[in-house]
Amino acid sequence: MGTTPSKLPQLKLGKLNLVRQRLLQRYEHEPFVSCLSGLYGCQWKRNQRTRAHHGHCCCSKLECGSFALIVLTFCVTLVFLYFWGEVQNDYNDFNWFNFGNLGFWFPWSMVLLILAVCLFTYVAVLLLLAVCLLSEGQRLYLHWCHKIGISVTLILSIVATSVLTDLWRKEWLTVVLSFQVTAPYLHIGGVALMTLLSWPIAFHVFRINLRVRRMAIVVLYIVVLMALYLVPLGIHSPCIKERNSLGPAPALIGHRGAPMLAPENTYMSFEKAVAAGSDGLETDVTISYDGVPFLMHDKNLRRTTNVKEVFPNWTDVSPAMFTWRELKSLNAGSWFLSQDPFGTASSLSADEHIQAQNQSVCTLMSFLDLAAQHGKLVIFDLYRPPRGHPYRDAWISRTLEVIQNESSIHSSQVLWLPSELREFVHDIDPMLQQTSNDQAAVKDLQLRNIVKLNIHYSSMSEKDIRNYAAANISTNLYVISEPWLFSLAWCVGARSVTTNAVHILKNLQRPLLLMTPDEYRLMWALTDLTSLILILIIFVFHWWRERGLDLCVGKISALENGSFIQFRTEINEVWSLSNTSASEKQGTSLAGTW
Repeated sequence: MGTTPSKLPQLKLGKLNLVRQRLLQRYEHEPFVSCLSGLYGCQWKRNQRTRAHHGHCCCSKLECGSFALIVLTFCVTLVFLYFWGEVQNDYNDFNWFNFGNLGFWFPWSMVLLILAVCLFTYVAVLLLLAVCLLSEGQRLYLHWCHKIGISVTLILSIVATSVLTDLWRKEWLTVVLSFQVTAPYLHIGGVALMTLLSWPIAFHVFRINLRVRRMAIVVLYIVVLMALYLVPLGIHSPCIKERNSLGPAPALIGHRGAPMLAPENTYMSFEKAVAAGSDGLETDVTISYDGVPFLMHDKNLRRTTNVKEVFPNWTDVSPAMFTWRELKSLNAGSWFLSQDPFGTASSLSADEHIQAQNQSVCTLMSFLDLAAQHGKLVIFDLYRPPRGHPYRDAWISRTLEVIQNESSIHSSQVLWLPSELREFVHDIDPMLQQTSNDQAAVKDLQLRNIVKLNIHYSSMSEKDIRNYAAANISTNLYVISEPWLFSLAWCVGARSVTTNAVHILKNLQRPLLLMTPDEYRLMWALTDLTSLILILIIFVFHWWRERGLDLCVGKISALENGSFIQFRTEINEVWSLSNTSASEKQGTSLAGTW
């Protein structure tokens, strides 16, 4: 029994509906794709007309170059952002370095950080838009404004990184140290990124007709992915250890007191450090023209006093060339409130504001008496006065005189750091704890009676610190103010650290990001396994999807001599006619009812 003529149009329309649904399933995100195209290339209404043909590349050679430029800029800005983000520990030094060169204070470090974040965000958004467009099979048309923006961003990032490297080459060691703490988590981030990229990669692998190109993409992707999966085999982090092997937290030595809470090297600053729970105090000592040792770090008084107002012609003169009477006349605290170098001045109470406003230059004797009163260790750099100074050749003996005769501190509380005349100093006062900045061999240090090393944190090494500790030589690292750096110092076994942030680090109960080897292996295995399963699912899905679309497109091409656009137009016409026929039929039935 054959099909009745009335049912033929319905069957044809049903097949056309099915074909139309299969063909247009890629356009179901039309608003989303329009938005992507508009943001990326200012083509708000061209998403369907700019779609790549099946089996062809989604980019012209020019746009391939633009996409490669975006990827390159993304990598460069990421390096710049990571570098500058990891050296926050030394932002204060960077700001004051610029103060010394420019003559005025400004938080340049934060300006650079904001710039790095903005540049990276801009490039990351463009890269995300490009990947999303490729995932939708769209051709890439980067707007010329974005091309200029990407070029400017690349140039700025390269210049900034080069300048910072030239001025602050040592800070790259900080970045290397950060890998010891963050490497396990960077591994997770890298695996997650490669997992996300599997979607557009699988999409294009199954669309590309050229087998060689397809295999090249797959092999490259697999090589990078397997390298990421196996990276943990080469990761060594001091913070991956059994908890029972972790030593006590390093003692905290207040760097110039508590400079985040009060003007540095003032009596108030050291009081704040003591109140915050510091185990020791660090400062810098020079000697006035009339022989009074006092606390001052800089080579002139411009940064931390009002010398420009009181002695306008002496702003570049060495502090040692002032008499103590002249030094006492200077205000050493008002700059802290006006410049607010750490952004913490607002945390002071009204009484503390008044106290900070009235701080003066502090003497070595007052500093030592405060340490003696609270039983704190002290360590200080001692600057030799310039030529023509009455105490240029007697600066060591004059300082020892203050320690032994004029202050109440016990010599065993003093970590003696100056390297000049060390044997002479040891003979005069053997109770002083001889401290050195030199990472020499253990035997050499023992011959010089060194009991403590004072080294920059960038030189920290778990192996060296353990070797020194085995010879009863403890290690102090300076200047550490970031919790992650303090955590790393804790894990490598440092005995103490000099810090600007006693009040912050004192609250850490355990190192950040500390994990046992078993926890790390479990995290590693789960990360890789989850990533592998998701990638396999994504590739299988795209294979199944593209295989079905290939069959559908092939049948349509055979029916219409390969004219896909013409066929789609005819479908739309038939669809419109069928809708019209259906409407007329519905109207007729309604009329019959009435």
